[in-house]
Amino acid sequence: MTASTPSPSKEKETILVVDDEASIRRILETRLSMIGYQVVTASDGQEALEVFRSSHPDLVVLDVMMPKLDGYGVCQELRKESDVPIVMLTALGDVADRITGLELGADDYVVKPFSPKELEARIRCVLRRVEKESGVGIPNSGVISIADLRIDTNKRQVYRGDERIRLTGMEFSLLELLVSRSGEPFSRGEILKEVWGYTPERHVDTRVVDVHISRLRSKLEDDPANPELILTARGTGYLFQRIVDPVASEGA
Repeated sequence: MTASTPSPSKEKETILVVDDEASIRRILETRLSMIGYQVVTASDGQEALEVFRSSHPDLVVLDVMMPKLDGYGVCQELRKESDVPIVMLTALGDVADRITGLELGADDYVVKPFSPKELEARIRCVLRRVEKESGVGIPNSGVISIADLRIDTNKRQVYRGDERIRLTGMEFSLLELLVSRSGEPFSRGEILKEVWGYTPERHVDTRVVDVHISRLRSKLEDDPANPELILTARGTGYLFQRIVDPVASEGA
């Protein structure tokens, strides 16, 4: 049986699969390797941190319920040192438990029992969104200045003065989308489709969007409880304050 391989122009992306169930690790390692990823695994939270630091993966698939250190603890530790994309696996039925992972910095989640194809789709989408490529729909691609913030759409970085504000790839993609039509509201459904790649017919908890908006506000707003940049459009979703005259840097 021949496995599909990634494009020859780029190296294989490495995925760290963390799960205490050996059968799940084996299945995911086999399937993800067949579609062109390099896979490393860990069976508990402590091992996950060790493997992460030695292999520097491009994405982490992280189970919640694990011995030694659970997925929440691992996610927290990873976010102290890295913006690596994290997709959490959860068997927990309570939506609030899934939201906890997102609040700690996860980019997306898949609920157990899951279809491997669904997880593969989530992985592809998250990796595609966090790759450093120019965003679609951004006028005057370059540096956009709003008050003391600078949004560099080429480097996918945000600065307040000279200080860089650390955003995950998905957080930047969300910000980039809102800025692309500043002053116009996006519905949560539109945001899920554009940033997370969820199709309209697929039901997913829109709080994925709400939590990411909350995370963005906590990093960008002077007073996150009374936002001035990322506004709530009542009954619709969210919008970025209208940018009157976006400034593109020369040579961007």
